[in-house]
Amino acid sequence: MSAPPVVDLPIADERLAQDVANGLAAVEKLLRSSVETEDAFVTEVSKHLIEAGGKRFRTLMLLLAAQFGDPSAPGVVPGAVVIELTHLGSLYHDDVMDEAPVRRGSPSANARWDNTVAILTGDYLFAQASDLLADLGPELIRIQAQTFSRLVQGQIRETVGPRADEDPIAHYLGVLADKTGSLIAASGRFGALLSGSPADVEERLSRACEAIGVAWQLGDDLLDVSSTGAQSGKTQGTDLREGIKTLPVLYALAADDSPRLTALLSGPVAEEDVEETLTLLRAHPGMARARAELEAWVNRARADISGLPDIPAKDAFLSLCDYVVERSG
Repeated sequence: MSAPPVVDLPIADERLAQDVANGLAAVEKLLRSSVETEDAFVTEVSKHLIEAGGKRFRTLMLLLAAQFGDPSAPGVVPGAVVIELTHLGSLYHDDVMDEAPVRRGSPSANARWDNTVAILTGDYLFAQASDLLADLGPELIRIQAQTFSRLVQGQIRETVGPRADEDPIAHYLGVLADKTGSLIAASGRFGALLSGSPADVEERLSRACEAIGVAWQLGDDLLDVSSTGAQSGKTQGTDLREGIKTLPVLYALAADDSPRLTALLSGPVAEEDVEETLTLLRAHPGMARARAELEAWVNRARADISGLPDIPAKDAFLSLCDYVVERSG
């Protein structure tokens, strides 16, 4: 089974579009086979999130990055699977920590089975990623280890929260860069390295992919407030209900210019107060500031992408930057 079109990104160049489609199909095939084992239960629970779908956003980034070298190089597809397995393993753990009942429209592993099974399955996916990674060489192993360290540190910092002397907004952006941006940066770096791209191209792609990843998450923050459920794919105001202080909320709290909104945002928003909170937050300048922050990250990405060789993949990356801004409203 091949993956669905990733984030519905239109690729103007037909040859590039076909290369990416072929790459996605190859990654999907290896992703599924890499978690198969003689134990039927382990296979079932390991494939649970794979079969639930997903945007394969990181695979797209890696495949586009590989275009700046030899996209057919033998390590490109296994490298993409390493990234996806790492991402999926982190989702199993995230759902336990968040006590999430649903993931990608299906019951989460912890809800369908239990927390122990979900945690161990995440560990199994990390192990399978390491097994594939061992064949890609010590440099890739080191990058993966450094990336995983950042990812875990970001999760710890998010769980603990900002220190008393720390700016909550700077803390939040740092968490996003570590928890979300680091693995997407690794996608760009893997694609460049495994395809034999020059070192300067590798650095540009890594920085650009990280910036796009942070901007994408900031777009999700805005969509939780501004979109309909059909646009965002999740229930409007989910973060508010869970008491998650996203960037628009942090800007509104920092301004402290609306006593009613400040009171509503002090913790999880009660169901009967969600609509009022959304109305007040949409009208608050914090939304514009959050959108400006998103655009600043996208502009960082564009600055690095602009220095890349002029091939169709460069245009695809620039189109992705446009898409990230447009989807945020």
